[in-house]
Amino acid sequence: MEKIVEQGLLYDFYGELLTAHQRKIYEDAVYNDLSPSEIAQEQGISRQGIHDLIKRCNGILEGYEKKLHLVEHFNEIKSKVQEMNALAEDETVGQERLRREIKKLSDEILKAL
Repeated sequence: MEKIVEQGLLYDFYGELLTAHQRKIYEDAVYNDLSPSEIAQEQGISRQGIHDLIKRCNGILEGYEKKLHLVEHFNEIKSKVQEMNALAEDETVGQERLRREIKKLSDEILKAL
């Protein structure tokens, strides 16, 4: 399950950098959960060709992430915001501590950008 979520995030951030053909095949495999055989039949190419194309797309998307780190930054920011929300909901946290913690977390978010 985690691999599918990772593939989805990578595609969300970098999918537009793939060709239209690559996007169609990748979406059918990842989002529409079609098998390589089903995609091959629909596209009129071999099952092995589909398998290779999906593997190549994964490599391309992972390569963009290694260079740009957009998903990594997104996950860091998301985590910090979740921490802020948890602090805001914790009624045992004093107002002064809440201010300090939110300031610290917001500074960390700004550094991640």
